[in-house]
Amino acid sequence: MVVLHFIVDEILSKPAFLVGLMALIGLLALKKEITDIVSGTLKTIVGFLILTGGAGILVGALDPLSAMVKDGFNLHGVVPTNEAIVAVAQDAFGAQTAIIMALGFVVNIILARLTPAKFIFLTGHHLFFMATLLAVVLGSAGVTGTNQAILGGVLLGTIATMMPALVHPFMRKITGNAPFALGHFNSLGYIVSSLTGKAVGDKEKTTEDIKISPKLDFLRDSIVMTTLTMIIMYVILAIVAGPDSLKEFAGGSNYIMYAIVQAMTFGAGLAIILMGVRMILAEIVPAFQGIALKVVPNALPALDAPTTFTFAPTAVLVGFISSLIGGLISMAIMGPLGLVLIIPGMVPHFFDGGTSGVFGNATGGRRGAIIGSFINGILITVLPAILLSFLGSLGLANTTFGDSDFAWVGILMAYIAKLGVGGMYAAVIIVSALFIALASYVSIKDKKAQVQENE
Repeated sequence: MVVLHFIVDEILSKPAFLVGLMALIGLLALKKEITDIVSGTLKTIVGFLILTGGAGILVGALDPLSAMVKDGFNLHGVVPTNEAIVAVAQDAFGAQTAIIMALGFVVNIILARLTPAKFIFLTGHHLFFMATLLAVVLGSAGVTGTNQAILGGVLLGTIATMMPALVHPFMRKITGNAPFALGHFNSLGYIVSSLTGKAVGDKEKTTEDIKISPKLDFLRDSIVMTTLTMIIMYVILAIVAGPDSLKEFAGGSNYIMYAIVQAMTFGAGLAIILMGVRMILAEIVPAFQGIALKVVPNALPALDAPTTFTFAPTAVLVGFISSLIGGLISMAIMGPLGLVLIIPGMVPHFFDGGTSGVFGNATGGRRGAIIGSFINGILITVLPAILLSFLGSLGLANTTFGDSDFAWVGILMAYIAKLGVGGMYAAVIIVSALFIALASYVSIKDKKAQVQENE
């Protein structure tokens, strides 16, 4: 258990080390020179640390924004935050989470080796979050020990294989057939956004071609555009909420100036994320060819959501705003539906909403980005509210999981847990088989489409 905890806590749950390990294995498999192995491995790890540092800056800048929304509109309820709910859960479910995550990662590799869905999920913190969710839902339903580990691990590995496969046909449209996939557990939102864009929009009218006056040409810079938009949003909310809402954050600083600085800090965080993404992709994609050739032939690395940001930066901003609006409108109907009030969390709405904007834009242009991410905002508000009732005592923690896949998987597992141990094994086997069959079908169909496109 000590060794297992070290592997899970110090390697698998840390995206930088996990992806760095994969880069190392890939470079060794390619029999690269020692200098290339050291350089490629370290650059991959550093790139992820840059991305993580940028995300930390961005999340810190979003904290006061959430406070202003709550105080400005006098809202009290649950704010979905993956990191918060996972931290609370570790006291009671830490060991179970470690075992489920380790087993799930092994199952993912086996399924990628044996099935047409050849995707290895490398977003370590999302694997950790999903393992925690499964441990909590199963534990709250009274399923513990070996049964909890096996059932949770099998389902985790299956979900980690299926979701990148289902979203990949749309991911290819974004990246232009780049040799990597998306590994992020809001894939339901991205698929819905893509399908919505395809149904209502025109992919030729992309967000990236929005015409701007020559005098405003500087707004074509995604960092400048994002920062200016956030400054306007922060200042308006600061005025509505008043100085007291930012007293805890600003200290003795003027609250308006503090809001402006946080908005610019948000822009800085985004710039750092984009730099980290470029660095990771430059190293991990060539290195992963070694794994694809030796360990899992033709496999693709499934990477975090910000890897899509560089392909449509304007769509990220459009998606964030549209998703947030969808969340606010959904919040207004929580009471009549008898659900817990879910206050929009800025972190999931930025990352999930922004990525949904990129997917909606790829299939439906500007209209797809707006409407697709708006629907995503509804999903990540309503589904977490439904999930709360299945989290046992953790449902009282004033937070919950913030992404759509955590919600639907948790709800599904909660209903399966009512079948008894024998029924649960039968249900998990059937569900996993159906999921892998669906993932394999989509992968085969997508591979044929890719071949036809290349011809």
